[in-house]
Amino acid sequence: MNLREMMTTETQLRINGARLWDTLMQQASIGATPKGGVRRLALTDLDRQGRDFFVAQAKAAGCTVRVDAIGNLFARRPGRNNALPPVMTGSHIDTQPTGGKFDGNYGVFAGIEVVSTLNDAGIETEAPIEVAVWTNEEGSRFVPVMMGSGAFIGEFALDAVLAAQDRDGVAVGEALRSIGYAGAEPVGGRQVGAYFEAHIEQGPVLEAHATTIGVVTGALGQRWYDVVLTGMEAHAGPTPMELRRDALLPAAELVGIANRIALERPPHARATVGCLSVHPDSRNVIPGQVSMTIDFRAADDAMLSDMDAALHEAVAELRARSGIDIALRQVVYFPPQPFDATLVNAVRSGARKLGLSEMDVISGAGHDAVYLARVAPTAMIFVPCKDGISHNEIEDARPEHLEAGANVLLHAMLQAAGRV
Repeated sequence: MNLREMMTTETQLRINGARLWDTLMQQASIGATPKGGVRRLALTDLDRQGRDFFVAQAKAAGCTVRVDAIGNLFARRPGRNNALPPVMTGSHIDTQPTGGKFDGNYGVFAGIEVVSTLNDAGIETEAPIEVAVWTNEEGSRFVPVMMGSGAFIGEFALDAVLAAQDRDGVAVGEALRSIGYAGAEPVGGRQVGAYFEAHIEQGPVLEAHATTIGVVTGALGQRWYDVVLTGMEAHAGPTPMELRRDALLPAAELVGIANRIALERPPHARATVGCLSVHPDSRNVIPGQVSMTIDFRAADDAMLSDMDAALHEAVAELRARSGIDIALRQVVYFPPQPFDATLVNAVRSGARKLGLSEMDVISGAGHDAVYLARVAPTAMIFVPCKDGISHNEIEDARPEHLEAGANVLLHAMLQAAGRV
């Protein structure tokens, strides 16, 4: 085969969409829920079954599989020059308590499909290819969120994350041992040549624009806060309104303040109060304490810092005016993360070469790619999900969109890994 024929064959290369869909549906049966979703929390026995299925698929595709000490899995397809750092792809297979079939899982098994397609075509790459499964990305059972990828890049100390406990007092290290995935490989400390992550968008933008491929230029920065407002519980009947110290009143006001801060900073600022707990939670007792969360996100760090300053100023004013003690504590900070321009362009050009509609988007959610971008060139590929819904049992995606995203992943990885 001459060079021109080789280039034509490469341009025509496509993944097997039916095989990808079948693999995703087999994985979705592990922890399937009556509403069509998946409940497969990190490091449970169902997670073990999901991991076992991944390992079986990876070995069937000719990969060797290694497990590190935080339970991250790496399926490796050798290249001609295995001294080169791998071109990596992947995501996670743990889910939310009421999760969907595609969040995370799509990126993992799209990677396996890329390997299988290269095998089918008899293509050898210069650099090795790896497909990663990162431990506890969702953070539903154990904190911190994106634990495996964070440990891999050195954001979290291994001893600290292994000691992290769930609500029942089970530690990560204990759970890893119980499911047989406490690996012997060191965590991180090695080069990654490039990292790609394919994912459903988890939002409505692509669907609203009737676009198949989201070329992800970066991810929003995040600041998360825990807030505790303390007043005084008292009987709802005998206590006059003007003499109450009702902690829920300033809490309700704070919900509006948080949302206003984001609305005043369009188009990429976000504010969410996702948790609110009232004590003592009795209909005829004035609330004495309220615990709540605030989630701020923005596309640039200056705006995120401005939102933080506005929140602290508003809390100080609300505290003075209400007479209620308000404790505000930041618990998470991720700076905005731009992705590598060269890899982003590879995704964009791959979509165009395949004749797929594409548009630049920014990720509002955290992904393992956000951590990998700190140590390696990184890019993400988004495909639409129905009505923009994710973290929900009714999460859905069209097979042809999943296939299209995997084809873009295939060509982007082949470009990065180098065809022999």
